[in-house]
Amino acid sequence: MQANLRAVIHQIVLLLTTVGLVQAFYVPGWSIKSYEDDEAIPLQVNKVYSDNTQLQYAYFELPFVCPATGKRHAGLPSGKGISLNLGEVLRGDRIMTSDYDLVMGQDQECRYLCTHEVDRNGIKRAQQLIEDGYVAEWIVDNLPGATSFVTVDRTQKYYAAGFKLGYKDLSPATGKPRYFLNNHVTLVLRWRQAPGRAGERGAKVIVGFEVYTKSVAAGDRLETGCPRDLRDVSEGMQLNIPANNTKLATKYPGSSYLPEQDDMDDGAMMNIPYSYSVYFREDTRVDWANRWDMYFNNQEESNKIHWLAILNSLVIAGLLSAVVVMILNRIVRGDTKPSVVAIEEGKIKLKNKKPRTGSRSPKLLEKKGSSSGLLEKNGDPDNDADLTSDEESVEEITGWKLLHADVFRAPAYPGLLAPMIGSGMQLVFMATGLLILSCLGILNPSFRGGFVSVGMGLFIFAGLLSGYFSGRVYKTFGGANWRKNTLMTAILFPGLLFSTIFVLNLFTWAQASSTALPFGTLVGLASLWLLIQVPLVYGGSWYGFYRCQPWEHPTKTNSIARQIPLQPWYNRPTNAILLAGLVPFAVIFIELLFVFRSLWQDKSGYYYVFGFLSVVSLVLMVTVIEVTIVFTYMQLCAENYHWWWQSFFIGSGSAFWVFLYCSWYYFAKLHIQGFISAILFFSYSLLACTVYGLLMGTVAFLTAYAFVRRIYGAIKVD
Repeated sequence: MQANLRAVIHQIVLLLTTVGLVQAFYVPGWSIKSYEDDEAIPLQVNKVYSDNTQLQYAYFELPFVCPATGKRHAGLPSGKGISLNLGEVLRGDRIMTSDYDLVMGQDQECRYLCTHEVDRNGIKRAQQLIEDGYVAEWIVDNLPGATSFVTVDRTQKYYAAGFKLGYKDLSPATGKPRYFLNNHVTLVLRWRQAPGRAGERGAKVIVGFEVYTKSVAAGDRLETGCPRDLRDVSEGMQLNIPANNTKLATKYPGSSYLPEQDDMDDGAMMNIPYSYSVYFREDTRVDWANRWDMYFNNQEESNKIHWLAILNSLVIAGLLSAVVVMILNRIVRGDTKPSVVAIEEGKIKLKNKKPRTGSRSPKLLEKKGSSSGLLEKNGDPDNDADLTSDEESVEEITGWKLLHADVFRAPAYPGLLAPMIGSGMQLVFMATGLLILSCLGILNPSFRGGFVSVGMGLFIFAGLLSGYFSGRVYKTFGGANWRKNTLMTAILFPGLLFSTIFVLNLFTWAQASSTALPFGTLVGLASLWLLIQVPLVYGGSWYGFYRCQPWEHPTKTNSIARQIPLQPWYNRPTNAILLAGLVPFAVIFIELLFVFRSLWQDKSGYYYVFGFLSVVSLVLMVTVIEVTIVFTYMQLCAENYHWWWQSFFIGSGSAFWVFLYCSWYYFAKLHIQGFISAILFFSYSLLACTVYGLLMGTVAFLTAYAFVRRIYGAIKVD
């Protein structure tokens, strides 16, 4: 745990010191590692994962692979875990050194690794992993071992991280499925001369790591353990231990049918030999700084779709901008021309208005008759003219201006809304920081686990902002118990986040998955929360509550609340939230496809187009702001002053549609198998939508607050 925390702090310091040095699209590592001829190169094994399930497993924990011997390779004993940052642990990485010997510049046509005995349970486990499409991730010089592909027109080559554990086919004789294990790998390391002085001394850098697999039967090998002919493999390594009919007959006495597959462990074993080949090839077409581009080339065709997503977002935002401009310039400014409103004798009237001529409505005549008394002179033309002017002014003051004495009335449950706004500002800061660092190239695939590590660091230290906004909003609402508000802010969302991770961790623990967080990591996360974030929230809340004044409101609030009339269907809370949420969702749904594909469907690829994502996120923010203004204005025009919570839910309404989108993607696009994987998918999707809704809801709330203060600040109330 302490090593993980030190790694996180060390990398945050490195981030802060290298921001000014970023010049390229991404910084692939902190420093160039060069190798001299005949220098040993460590090969590290990480994990196996699949697009069809959310469960990952550490490579060395598989029962059918060669276990680590503990011998030293490239100065490190095999089986020794590499120090991981917090992000790597959270994403399920378990990187360890292996027994593969790689020496710069030395080709090895074949080298025997080991022969591993596997029992029936191990064979069954291997068959299940092959059935689920698992791939293995190995690492050399921070590059993941890749399967090489060529485009249809054979003009471009690209990589997919990882390589298949094996393959499945159907027996030509029986038609039943057969499983074959890839027990021979050919490792191709592409190199070029190192830049700078190291290259002048003959040093080399690795610019590519390719893995080619073969399945070779144990009987198709030489005495050394190497395959007889790698170019012509006659028989693959089939995973099958013949059934023990004697044991089965004892288990099923009197039965005329004996099952071929049975869970009975009769002690039968199967020997699986492993071998590998190594080749070094010079490649001057790839620079060390651009060596990760090969993992992205297969995604270049999607750039047109990214531009389509941006165009779609801009069109929607442009239409909303026109609506907002119309509201601000034609309606709001027109309504606020008579800028002074007086409250006199229980009526609202406008000052400095010239009386208009014309017939009065029956309602006004009735009103006049009822308001005349003993102290008034009947038939006074001056009084008639004044009364006519006042009553016509009353008739014109409708809609949002009637709410000036109620619009800033404190909302229900202010002790819940204020902490949510504080946590939302915490997420806004974290998301903004991650997008900026990703666009600068500091957070990139070569910084494995960096996105999660830096995001966690930004979230923890943004506790100051969370406490400040929560405390000041709570004070503006008229709250007095700031310590209770601080505790709610520090525990509400972080507690929900930690509790969800802990519960889901129990499921992954039960499956012995590497995605399960070690106990030390859970203790470390709890320490970051309770020992660092909570004090920061406390400090920010104290400053926002005691050192800052509450935000002033341009109008005073009456002691008696105004009655709210019946609302039209589109202004009712549920309808308004769902309708408003559709617009931001329409802005991001195309880009969400690429995010979903990277997270759930194509884990061998990398999401790297953070420039497109930043533009779409910016347009999304503008869209939420504009939608909030439109719906808040409609709500106020309907004489409904309960806009505090409504504005928050207007902004977060698109989270509902995003979750429905996740559900559709699960059933329509994914082939995830297993109950646990389904639970993990929907739980993490719901958690992500909650984060998104909290973030957008906070933006909408602050937008509505600024908008309401602005329009009511344009009128003066006596």
